[in-house]
Amino acid sequence: MKRRTFLAQSAAAGTVLASGLATRAMAADPFKVGYIYVGAVGDGGWNYQHDQARLAMEKHFDGKVKTSIIENVPEGADAERALTQLALAGNKLIYATSFGFMDAVIATAKKFPQVKFEHATGYKLAPNVSTYSARFYQGRYVIGTIAGRMTKTNKIGYIGAFPIPEVIRGINAAYIAAKKVNPDVEMKIVWAYTWGDPGKEADAAQALIDAGVDVLMQHTDSTAPMAKAKAAGIVAFGQASDMAQYKPTPRISAIIDNWTPYYIDRTKAAMDGSWKSEAVWYGIGEGMVKIGEITDAVPADVKAEALKIKDEIAKGTLKPFTGPLNKQDGSVWLKDGESADDGTLAGMNFYVEGIKSDIPK
Repeated sequence: MKRRTFLAQSAAAGTVLASGLATRAMAADPFKVGYIYVGAVGDGGWNYQHDQARLAMEKHFDGKVKTSIIENVPEGADAERALTQLALAGNKLIYATSFGFMDAVIATAKKFPQVKFEHATGYKLAPNVSTYSARFYQGRYVIGTIAGRMTKTNKIGYIGAFPIPEVIRGINAAYIAAKKVNPDVEMKIVWAYTWGDPGKEADAAQALIDAGVDVLMQHTDSTAPMAKAKAAGIVAFGQASDMAQYKPTPRISAIIDNWTPYYIDRTKAAMDGSWKSEAVWYGIGEGMVKIGEITDAVPADVKAEALKIKDEIAKGTLKPFTGPLNKQDGSVWLKDGESADDGTLAGMNFYVEGIKSDIPK
């Protein structure tokens, strides 16, 4: 064999070998997934639960997926900067986990059409943007039943984050359920104007306690209201996560957001090419909303009643927003036996009859 031919063949073989090694190295590179959180993962509630799901998803893929997070991202321009940072870092899928990130997601998605974005609790879609949310109101209907049975003062306190449909739905669902089992119940509402600020949440809780409530509910992220409930000797419900450290009281049950199966499914779809833009809204039946353990501080008959309601919601035989129901001003909203459709619930901007508070403008 001529030397030149041998060298050429050797070079070709080396090129093939190098190419094969490079291909194998590339194949071994993990799929990168990014997350942005509006608060800290240590809040014990909303952000904590998303992060636990992230970790479970990453573990599920056993080295094939690498995740990164950015915490405490304010809603607005800062969110667009954080999303851009994740996209530039090579993340192929990005989860934005708060409602107020919506416009930032849409703007960033336009700049990075090859990156897929998932926005929690939003409603704006794009070819590379999906939305996902849970029917939290189903869980609030269940714990609203417990609240209505447990109150002795007939005053239930509710801490709202912002007056958006998601929060208003929860207030209405809890009130409807509580009123059904206790006609004398009153819902007192304080708006914290934050998703997660322990100081503001504690102040809101104290204001409600000072107003005479003996059951506390919240749609904010931290455990600060739970601590206030404990100090006051009243009962409360975990929000987003179990908040089990406050069992058996004041935490007598909880609404638990279960994001893990969704994160696994959607990440797999992004990896195998089957991902598509869609709007997902799951609830108790699909396992995205769970009811935490109802402690022994709740009478056995009340616990049984609540679990029966949970099962009926899961089966679809009970729909929380079913008439006869009127709006706050007394006008007919749902006739007897009529249930609200998803479109109505998604845009809910009114209280039901019986709630005396006003929705802030």
